[in-house]
Amino acid sequence: MGGGGTRYEFDAELWRWESRTDEWVFARLPLDASDEIADVPRPRAGFGAVRVRVTLGGSRWTTSVFPEGREGGAYVLPVKRSVRTAEGVGLGDVVRLAVETLG
Repeated sequence: MGGGGTRYEFDAELWRWESRTDEWVFARLPLDASDEIADVPRPRAGFGAVRVRVTLGGSRWTTSVFPEGREGGAYVLPVKRSVRTAEGVGLGDVVRLAVETLG
């Protein structure tokens, strides 16, 4: 498959975005991976978002990661309810993720 960027594999805990009342669940990318992603020049997207392909267990999907804070820092990855259900994971679980930047 061509067109992919850099691939990162890491373990991360699933957590809920505190400012949301609905259940938006995220995983935080490691700082070194986040710094590398931020350093690659890309077309500007809303909220500094970067398109990625994600693998969690047998689930694979395309989404965007974005900086957690206005000043940058770690990127965060939304993990959809359908994926959490399919993989049998929930808030507080530590999961193995593979994230590949696109474009």
